[in-house]
Amino acid sequence: MGHHGSRICVAVVGSTNFDMVVRADRLPKEGENVMATGLKFFPGGKGGNQAVAVRRLGAQATFIGCVGEDVFGQFLLRNLRTSGIESRWVKRTKRVATGCAFIPVLPTGNNAIVVDVGANLELTPRDIERARRPIERADALLTVLELRLETVEAALGLARKAGKLTVLDAGPPRRFSEELLKLAEIVSPNESELEFISGEKVFDRASAEAAARKLVERGAATVVVKMGGAGAMLVTREGAKHFPAFPVQAVDPTAAGDAFSAALTVELARGAPMDDCIRFANGAGALACTKLGAQPSMPTAKEVSRLVAGSMVSAKDGLARR
Repeated sequence: MGHHGSRICVAVVGSTNFDMVVRADRLPKEGENVMATGLKFFPGGKGGNQAVAVRRLGAQATFIGCVGEDVFGQFLLRNLRTSGIESRWVKRTKRVATGCAFIPVLPTGNNAIVVDVGANLELTPRDIERARRPIERADALLTVLELRLETVEAALGLARKAGKLTVLDAGPPRRFSEELLKLAEIVSPNESELEFISGEKVFDRASAEAAARKLVERGAATVVVKMGGAGAMLVTREGAKHFPAFPVQAVDPTAAGDAFSAALTVELARGAPMDDCIRFANGAGALACTKLGAQPSMPTAKEVSRLVAGSMVSAKDGLARR
């Protein structure tokens, strides 16, 4: 894995879901039964995806979350362990089932998702307090909005107090308090999440910048907007900067944003300059689109470095960086 993530540790406070993916010709109308094929089971959930991505990038990952006491929860816990993720802080609850997503994929390649976040909402600020030690031992904390907002706030607050880097992947789209914007050093939404949080329409670079500025005005220190095929944008008080995407053959964009957030967090925790971190994150996001399924598609540091270096060499100035 080279020098990349060596010995950096990221605590991921997040969601983990059991994904059931099928291929269907179309979505059923009410009361209708549509035949589907090719059922596959994937470990998913934004937090679980990010923890796996952190590991693949060569850093250590501690996952703090909650699953139900059911077969799906067992499956997800086993997956965290076999992925080499520290999972002893995962809570198990009897009250509700493990988070599950039902995902029909249509011939266009688009999907529709019905998700029951279930046990993820059972993770409380008290559980964060219980996991204080691993959070204080980590170099960075990465969290998502697929949890109770007071739990996200508790995690960011504890990490901030301990002087850790805090990154909030602002998905899935939810309204949240100004407090969260201030607690996270880096807030990273995609375009639809940015639209939702800012209340501004986002349809191009200029509108994305304007919407991100709103978040900066509301107290966010650094906003990194994930723009899919259009790359990423950094917006701070100082100004805005756009980073083009790496051209790849996209097969399945699921979890590309999770790969991006994980890569951004690992590289920032290593102390790399912000611009390099965003380029690296762009590379990770691009590579995640080239394979099917969320977690199986998370790239390694070597793969990302190769992509980033290759494109730097082909850039006009011929400067091979990284």
